[in-house]
Amino acid sequence: MFLKALARAIGLATILALHLGLSGCASWFGNDFQNPEVRLVKVDVIKAKLLEQRFSLRFRVDNPNASELPIRRLAYAIQLNDTPLAEGESSQWVTVPAHGHAELEVPVRTNLWRHLKGVVEALEEPEAPIRYRLRGEVKTGLLFGRSVHLQRNGEIIPGDYIPE
Repeated sequence: MFLKALARAIGLATILALHLGLSGCASWFGNDFQNPEVRLVKVDVIKAKLLEQRFSLRFRVDNPNASELPIRRLAYAIQLNDTPLAEGESSQWVTVPAHGHAELEVPVRTNLWRHLKGVVEALEEPEAPIRYRLRGEVKTGLLFGRSVHLQRNGEIIPGDYIPE
């Protein structure tokens, strides 16, 4: 008799906990959800050898929503003047506060040997802008969430990042 009552109490507590825990997720499925904005804000060169380059990409995630937003995955592809720079995926979890922002730092290892001529040509004129394209996808939520596709185009001027 005692075990039956204990099992019923545990089952009821589990259902109540799940109900309360998932009620916060309701805003992620409602019409008032706004997609987060993801930007590439910095690229640091960690190591540059002939056949391997290591970078650190820093992404900023802005949350326009009134509730915090868990980010559980970021997939990305970055091109400079139509030359692939890096492509990958980060499974680093971060929670972006309501109406706030957070940054993700993603280490990248690549080999630009095939594209070296195009990169060198782009850097010959440090004051000439280089086009960049960021494509990707952000997975939000804990158990159930959204996949937010992102695409951003812009220009950078290499001379702004080269010390004199």
